[in-house]
Amino acid sequence: MRLLMTATALAALALPAMAQDRPPHFPADLTPEAVAAADDHLALEEVDGAEAMAFVRASNERSLGVLEGDPRYEELRAEAEAILTASDRLPYPVFLGEGLGNFWQDATNPKGLWRRTTLESYRGGDAEWETLIDVDALAREEGRDWVWKGAQCLAPDETRCLVNLSDGGKDAVVVREFDTATKTWVEGGFNLPEGKHRLSWLDQDTLLVATDFGPENGQSTLTESGYPYIIKSLARGQTLDQATEVYRGEQGDGGYGVSASVYRDAEGAVEAVLFRRPLDTFSAETWQWVDGEAVELNLPERVGIHGTLGRQLVLSPDEDWTIGGQTISGGTLVAADFEMLRQAEPVMTNTSLTTIFRPGERQSLQGVSVMRDHVLAVVSDNVVGTLKRFQFVTGDTRHGEWRATDLQVPENSAVSLGDSSKKSGRAFVSAQGFLTPPTLGLLEQTATAPETLRAAPAKFDASTHVVEQFEATSTDGTKIPYFVVMPRDLAMDGTAPTILFGYGGFQVSFPPAYKPEMGKLWLENGGVFVQANIRGGGEFGPEWHQAALNENRQRAFDDFAAVGKDLIARKITSPDHLGIYGRSNGGVLTSVSITQNPDLFDAAVIESPLVDMLRYHELPAGASWIGEYGDPRIPEEAAWIAEYSAYQQLRPNADYPRVYITTNTRDDRVHPGHARKFAARLGEMGYDHLYFEDTAGGHSNDADPIANARRWARHYVYLMQQLMD
Repeated sequence: MRLLMTATALAALALPAMAQDRPPHFPADLTPEAVAAADDHLALEEVDGAEAMAFVRASNERSLGVLEGDPRYEELRAEAEAILTASDRLPYPVFLGEGLGNFWQDATNPKGLWRRTTLESYRGGDAEWETLIDVDALAREEGRDWVWKGAQCLAPDETRCLVNLSDGGKDAVVVREFDTATKTWVEGGFNLPEGKHRLSWLDQDTLLVATDFGPENGQSTLTESGYPYIIKSLARGQTLDQATEVYRGEQGDGGYGVSASVYRDAEGAVEAVLFRRPLDTFSAETWQWVDGEAVELNLPERVGIHGTLGRQLVLSPDEDWTIGGQTISGGTLVAADFEMLRQAEPVMTNTSLTTIFRPGERQSLQGVSVMRDHVLAVVSDNVVGTLKRFQFVTGDTRHGEWRATDLQVPENSAVSLGDSSKKSGRAFVSAQGFLTPPTLGLLEQTATAPETLRAAPAKFDASTHVVEQFEATSTDGTKIPYFVVMPRDLAMDGTAPTILFGYGGFQVSFPPAYKPEMGKLWLENGGVFVQANIRGGGEFGPEWHQAALNENRQRAFDDFAAVGKDLIARKITSPDHLGIYGRSNGGVLTSVSITQNPDLFDAAVIESPLVDMLRYHELPAGASWIGEYGDPRIPEEAAWIAEYSAYQQLRPNADYPRVYITTNTRDDRVHPGHARKFAARLGEMGYDHLYFEDTAGGHSNDADPIANARRWARHYVYLMQQLMD
């Protein structure tokens, strides 16, 4: 129940629940001091603290006994490992110089190989790969737990690359310069210590760097979220303390840190250098670096920037944008002249701002690539992908217009744009579905359909299942779409073991996707999989996301519960056989779903979660998400957060199912303290639960496919125990 608070009550930091209905660990008031005082598990926030690690060891021993001791575990683990390390997986390529690059992991190379081949060799099906960097060998040689985090190569020849390596899978990386021509590290090349860097090549001898430059005048060069707010120009041979400042935000800035982006034409010449200064998670100022000076552009704070076409910037505002007397609705794709955008009071012409595409009610942009003379865009239509090419033509109108060509892609699929090359005019396109393995195509400059290069083999028997799309009605009447992957001969008697997956945040969309480990370990064993496209995501554009921000967060939880209830009403499943899964922001969703609707679900995999939402800003890198959830230091915002924060809302004598909470010690994106404290509080209240914390891998779970196979096997053993046994 939402409490209507008076100004006096707000000033006094009144609580969002009546005192007699207050959970036992709810703080006396919502000041940060009172929240901390009510927390009896603060020691678990110390990542490597003695008490924390003792808790992890004891919890892991018990959970591994329950999960890996299950007679089904070994078979599930072996099946997952076979899928994740299979040699016939699609090797997704990127354009690298005159050829293609790829990062590959398998059973022999669990840390992976960065390698390259030619397009002709790749097209032939049995590509001959040349290894550039063997990460396993490098880790052994240097005695480090190196995890590959990508490379940035300087156009147009792309022989000089900045390689990002993480120790243990953290987001923080070290950066080293590599020469793909000689396949060696560049002697005396760029070399940055571990940090959450924001880097761009300006030219062969200069980087634009935003990072931790160390204390300046007694003040940190990082924001409270641990991200940089200063950009400097770093010349070859210089150390970070010798770099030249080119732009500065403020230490109080939010979001993920200031960054510099260099946009180039097909020949590699610089078309524009842009600086982005985030104000919160989604709002930012945009500045253009012109003749050595930063000039603020007249852009909305919420905007997606997709690339440059000569003197024009291709962008999509995430809010209604009025400029020069013209209003552009949020989610629209437009091209705008830089000269006009630099004007404080823009003078509009017929060509200074042109609309490329305006989505319909159930449409949204899901990917944009700006090419040499056209724009490619994936447009989602009721969560199904389409692909369009837009070109500016002047033939039939006085001033010209953008015309769309619908390109041929598989129907009822998730369509994704991969890497693209302005130089060659080519782009990679992939398509997949819940029961259809991915295909990878190459789209040429003027082709009407991608050329299929590779098709992934099936990893499970899809013939037994079908996909249906339904809608549930949320508490405010909004229709929430969701997909159901279920057996063809499903008996609608409410007994089907069902996993309901959701995320609902950060404008992230979840279209149909082939999940081979889910198909093999769950569907083949008779399970049902459901994917809910709840508010907070980006399935229907920025409004769908913004509908569940901040004080409206409850809408995402209501949407998720509405889908669960709809599944039960259709007799697909029942509370005894319905489980939920979510990770990261999805961990907010699943933990809240359990505390708010304990009778609706009988299982929950709560992975890498945010749970203590009254202290999330205190745990790195939580403060960067204030634009999504609100600021617990502000009384009014703390009140609405406290209404749902699962850590504070846990109550005795509730009918919570046995949940499975899991995270990673080296996760420096979502602090492991969230998961640890939730598990500890469940335990002290006497609730049966499972908690497992992996000690390596980071937030992305991309460090090691063999470890990832064990992770999935644990997930599905638990879900089988709860929903099938």
